[in-house]
Amino acid sequence: MKFGFTLKPDHTIERTLALTRQAEAAGFEYAWLFDSHVLWQEAYVLLTLMATASERLRLGTCVTNPATREPSVTASALATLNQVSGGRMDLGIGRGDSARRVLGKGPTTMATLEEAIHLIRDLVEGRPVKYEGTELQLTWSGRWKLPVWVAGYGPMALTMTGRVADGVILQLADPDLVRWFVGQVREAARAAGRDPGAIKVQAAAPAHVGEISDCRERTRWFPALVSNHVVDLVTKYPRGQLPEALTGYIGDREGYDYHHHAEVGSTNARFVGDEVTDRFCVLGSVDDHIAKLRELADAGVDQFNIYLMNGDEERILEVYGREIVPAMREVEAGRA
Repeated sequence: MKFGFTLKPDHTIERTLALTRQAEAAGFEYAWLFDSHVLWQEAYVLLTLMATASERLRLGTCVTNPATREPSVTASALATLNQVSGGRMDLGIGRGDSARRVLGKGPTTMATLEEAIHLIRDLVEGRPVKYEGTELQLTWSGRWKLPVWVAGYGPMALTMTGRVADGVILQLADPDLVRWFVGQVREAARAAGRDPGAIKVQAAAPAHVGEISDCRERTRWFPALVSNHVVDLVTKYPRGQLPEALTGYIGDREGYDYHHHAEVGSTNARFVGDEVTDRFCVLGSVDDHIAKLRELADAGVDQFNIYLMNGDEERILEVYGREIVPAMREVEAGRA
């Protein structure tokens, strides 16, 4: 299993770079940033600095969207960052949540997302494209491939991911739900004539090591964040088409304040109970973490991406680097 970490871009520049260096030294292979330009600092500026502060980490957005950033602009940014980093950029992309909501806008359509994926990948990899009636090409780019990871939970998003993406980002750490999502991605890949085992699976969720009650309070914000996507899904798909384990916990949800997005102790999480927090996150002792990560690997997870934003970030990286990353290094993702 590979390990990544995601930062909410609200640290000082110095601390962001210190965490980047610490994670690379601890054996992490991916570094990701939330991309919500009104709520937090500008992701691409920080990714540039993180590229210069690291040597091996692959870097990317977790996640951007095709509306707050015009796709050709995203392509140019990533192509330039490939030159800065020596080809270490990945694209994490979805329909848009907080970056769109704080502007008073909703997520984009799946068709817009799929079009943007093809456009960004082709431009970064140096191929000419036709976009809105105009021929475009980044003639100065093309030396490196651009891995594309799509974030989504719904059947349409998972089917599209299996058809066009290199990886899927699943924002939760519930092995049973991960297995259900992965099955849909792989089925879609087969239907598209692709090798289903070639599509990488990332579970992205908070991880906290310590006494369980403290871990829960530090990470309860995360199922509240996920609930924004779940609400969109239940308005789109009929009852029974989605797992109850995903949709059942939002019944008492009253609303969501994006100005307290991904915030420890936020009132957004008042409706979230212990059971769903335990399922969606990785919590408890080192042994508890290793046991759950083994379950996630068996469900198909290639990369566990820690949402590193619950406090004690340096300690969590230290514990993972010393005890958990080495214990999981030889564990392979299930391919059933």
